[in-house]
Amino acid sequence: MSRITPVGTESLPARGGLHVGDWAVEPALNQLSAAGKIVKLEPKAMAVLVYLADRPGQVVSREALLSAVWPGVVVGDDSLTQVVIKLRKVLGDAPDKPAYIQTISKGGYRLIAPVVRSPEISSLPVRPDAERQRRAAWIAGAGIAALLLAAAGAWWIKGERVTGVASGHGPMASTEARTAHPTVAIRPFEALSNDAQEVLLARGITADLVTDLSKVFGLWVIDVAPVDGQAGGEAPSDAPPVRYLVSGSIQRVGKRLRLHVHLTDAETGKQLWSERFDRALDSFFAIQEELGPKILHELPAKVSEAEMRRVAHRYTRNLEAYQYFQRGQSALLVRQRAENGTAREMFRRAIALDAAFARAYAGLALTYTADYRNQWTGDGVAALERAFELARTAHQIDPDIPETYWVLAFVHMERRQHEQALQYLESAVRLYASFADGYALMGGIKTYIGRPADAVPLLRMAMRLNPQAGHLYFLNLGRAYLALGDLEQARVNLEHALLRNAVNLEAHIYMAALHVTAGDKAAAAWEAEEIRALQPRFSGRAWLETYPMTDAAQKAKLVKALGELGF
Repeated sequence: MSRITPVGTESLPARGGLHVGDWAVEPALNQLSAAGKIVKLEPKAMAVLVYLADRPGQVVSREALLSAVWPGVVVGDDSLTQVVIKLRKVLGDAPDKPAYIQTISKGGYRLIAPVVRSPEISSLPVRPDAERQRRAAWIAGAGIAALLLAAAGAWWIKGERVTGVASGHGPMASTEARTAHPTVAIRPFEALSNDAQEVLLARGITADLVTDLSKVFGLWVIDVAPVDGQAGGEAPSDAPPVRYLVSGSIQRVGKRLRLHVHLTDAETGKQLWSERFDRALDSFFAIQEELGPKILHELPAKVSEAEMRRVAHRYTRNLEAYQYFQRGQSALLVRQRAENGTAREMFRRAIALDAAFARAYAGLALTYTADYRNQWTGDGVAALERAFELARTAHQIDPDIPETYWVLAFVHMERRQHEQALQYLESAVRLYASFADGYALMGGIKTYIGRPADAVPLLRMAMRLNPQAGHLYFLNLGRAYLALGDLEQARVNLEHALLRNAVNLEAHIYMAALHVTAGDKAAAAWEAEEIRALQPRFSGRAWLETYPMTDAAQKAKLVKALGELGF
């Protein structure tokens, strides 16, 4: 149950009150009260309520709500539906005869209850738990953007710095090593219109450039997202200093592609290099071939001819296949059953157009692995075997990209062959020193096998290399801290995971286990309801049947915690 202040509450008067129908609404505390009754709301439900309350009587589209309440996060349409169902349940509303939230067919939702704001209404007192008072005050005083800027604090524990990795090699092995090579941050390329193809190409060229430059041994590459409207992202405080920033924009005009790329000295703000590409759309891959080497030519890094060839190497020459692959990647990130099916179809179409597209085979392998892990198929063993075949095919086609190592490792992990998985990942990070996902998966596996202390520095490293880390990074770190008994750090990271993906079942399971461990029965019961809403017939023991954890002590604690919640 996240306690991050939801989006939309900043529009409320700082000392005022909000009433919606019969309910007094307190966004900072995520609670409603009426007739002496106090009800807690999950943050996303509160965010939806506040957003609608800011527009009383107006029809608000589903797209507007998804964009406002899940900013920068890819979630399925079902996420909003589930939140509205929970909100109606709390408000005592009925969809067929609504008194609060009216569903507008093909339009969205409308708040029809009266909304009253009055500055003289005082907030209800916080529960008399000193620790909750401290945390609520801190969170209420910070906006989402500030939390993201300060997220690096969740990656530290008791002020320690990472001075190496468990395997004894890799980037950032010491402060000296971290500053010995130039560090380049890649800002997401901007699509200059809402054209779907343009957006896909902008996303693809950003991701490919990160992968391409990561093939150079004497270079640290950091994947950086813009934060709070700033010109560039902000890396955690112990990351190697960013010396160079790559940014750019892309525009499709008919059958032509216009790409403008900049290389900037991050310390001085001086532009070191800039180039415009204005070519036929089918020259996209030729542009990519030139782009990485041209950037490297401007950097003080020693690059061998072999590395230059690897940087220029393209993964497919078929633009249509490439776009299907990008669409598959987007659907896969949602990690829901329907979207998993969509991703599979996109990857299959990509392969039909280019039978040697290794990354598409890797993505297809992940869809079958998801079927196994989430028990979305009646024959999980066959699904996992199919995933293994596809992962091996991807690696055989192109063993020169980190993605194929990662997918093979992931499938081995699901097969509980953890040592084999770690071997592939160690090979990947030796070849691609800035491979954030490689360190993140290594960290996850270390926790699964009962070595969470080794997991933490690996996950911190992943987050330094990828400051825009997705929910799985935070989930892995929260899981490691929970295994170590550090409940506060576990809570913070699990909250960040749920902020990024509110419908991730595993994050809710670990949050429930955390609350049971902490003795917070009310919060544990709330998480149990979240789990039941996501999976009505959830069984802890059944879930663990396809879970890759092999450490008996951790599994026993999970079984005990879930058993106390009726699972």
